[in-house]
Amino acid sequence: MRRSRVSGIDRALQVIDHLYETGAPAGAYAIAKAVGAPLSTVYVIIDDLVEKNMLARNGDGTLWLGSRLYHYGLAYARSLDFMSVATQEMHDLCRDAGETVQVCGRDAEHMLVLAMADGPSHFQVASRVGTRVPLNWTASGRLLVGHMPEAKRVELFRRGARMSPTGRAAVDAETLSDAARTAFEERLSIQAGESDYAVACIASPIVDRNGNCVATISIVLPEQKAFADKAGYADRVKASAARIEALMGWRQHGTSPHGINP
Repeated sequence: MRRSRVSGIDRALQVIDHLYETGAPAGAYAIAKAVGAPLSTVYVIIDDLVEKNMLARNGDGTLWLGSRLYHYGLAYARSLDFMSVATQEMHDLCRDAGETVQVCGRDAEHMLVLAMADGPSHFQVASRVGTRVPLNWTASGRLLVGHMPEAKRVELFRRGARMSPTGRAAVDAETLSDAARTAFEERLSIQAGESDYAVACIASPIVDRNGNCVATISIVLPEQKAFADKAGYADRVKASAARIEALMGWRQHGTSPHGINP
C-alpha cells in the first residue's frame, strides 16, 4: 500500500499540536514517537520552528511553545468579540432548527434578551431584544446562576423570584436553586408555559474559562412542538453553546470546563 506523503507544514502542526495537547515540554525523540514521524525529519522541523520562535528550546533540551505563537494568540483573542461570535451561531442555529433563537444574559435578579433571530414560522415570541424578566420565569434564568455557590443562588432567588403571568413558574428559592444547579451540570434547561402560555424554551449555558455561565443560547418554540422532538432540539442547542465556547477559547479539546461533553 502506498504511503501518503505528509507535507512539511502538516508535520510542523503535528509537533505544535502534540505539545499543546499534552501541555508539557517534550524532547525531540518523544515528539517523533508521538506523531509517528522519522526522528531525522522531526529534528529538521524542530530546528526550523525554534529559529522562527514558534518553539522554544529549554536548558535541558526539551521543546515548548514559542513566543511567536503567544503573539499570534493575543492577536486572535483581540479579534474576537463575544456578541459577534454568539450572534453568528444564533443565526446558524435558527436556520438549522427552523425556530426562533435567543442569546440571553443576566442583569441582577433578571434575565435579559441580548440578541434574537426570528424563525421562519408565524409563531410569535413575546420576549424581544431588551426584554427583562425575573430569573425564575425562564430556562435561561436558571442556567445563568447555576455555576454560583448555593447560598448565593438561594439569596438571588429569594430576592428576585416572582409569580409568573401563567402562575406556573416555581418561586421557592431552595427548589429553584437545586433546579439551577442540576440544569447547569447537565448543560440543559427546559421550561414550558412558565412565563407564556403554550411557549417552551430549550436553553444551554455558554461557560467561560473560569466556569461561569456568561450567557445562554436557547430555542423558543411552541410547547407542543418542543416535546415532539425534545432530544433533537436539546442536542442542537447544546452543540451551539459548545461551539461558541470553543471559538472564544473557553472550551478545551471538546469538553466543557467541567469535563462534560456537549
